[in-house]
Amino acid sequence: MTRNTTTKQNNKQTTTIADRAEAHANGQTTSDSTAAPAAAPSLTTSPLTGWRHSATWTYLIMLLASVVALGTSFILSAETLQLARHPEAQLGCDVNAVISCTTVAQSWQAEIVKFGGLSYPNAFFGIAAESVFITIAVIGLARVRVPRWFATCTWLGGLAALAYSYWLSTQSLFVIHALCPWCLTLMFSTTIQFMALSHATVAVQELPSSKSTGAVPAGLNKYYRLNFDLMVDVLWIVAIVALIFVTEGSALFAA
Repeated sequence: MTRNTTTKQNNKQTTTIADRAEAHANGQTTSDSTAAPAAAPSLTTSPLTGWRHSATWTYLIMLLASVVALGTSFILSAETLQLARHPEAQLGCDVNAVISCTTVAQSWQAEIVKFGGLSYPNAFFGIAAESVFITIAVIGLARVRVPRWFATCTWLGGLAALAYSYWLSTQSLFVIHALCPWCLTLMFSTTIQFMALSHATVAVQELPSSKSTGAVPAGLNKYYRLNFDLMVDVLWIVAIVALIFVTEGSALFAA
């Protein structure tokens, strides 16, 4: 009788220990699953990295384009002064009736700013504007992080310069019906300058940025990270060249 009672007590203890072990294991599994939930996908975007998105590359391209634009503005200013002294003179870039710097320079569109009875050639403002863009490009190459308002105003200034250049170009194509080689050079350099400035604004200055995450929007980040901007830039330049040839055609090569 005593032996049976002892055996039952041992079995009961064994069962109790086993139940506790199983309960502990189940509780541990539940606790682990509760303590380690599945990681939620990150809503932030990683910064743009690589040499093409660096301050050195983006601001170097901007600097080169701005230097070309500044040099072109000086040439246009010199030709404007030459025409002011000798109104009947023909400029060296007069090739034919379509490619004619003189025709463009003598139009009212070449001097749209008037003050105090005087007209101010557009090229003079080009010298001032491109000097500012060169300074900004040098600041960018020095990896100076400018305030958000300054970077925003710089981009808006680049957009204004591009719009002004395109307005003059469309006037030459569709109103004056004459093209100035130096004006075209200025237009293309301003376009590349704006492309590089936009790239630097996103990749280096990280603007525009979301208020919630402080990062560049995912779509804009992807646009530059996957190099879609290169394809758009090439198509942009090709479209401008195509527009010029479609508008003027064979007259560009007339004697």
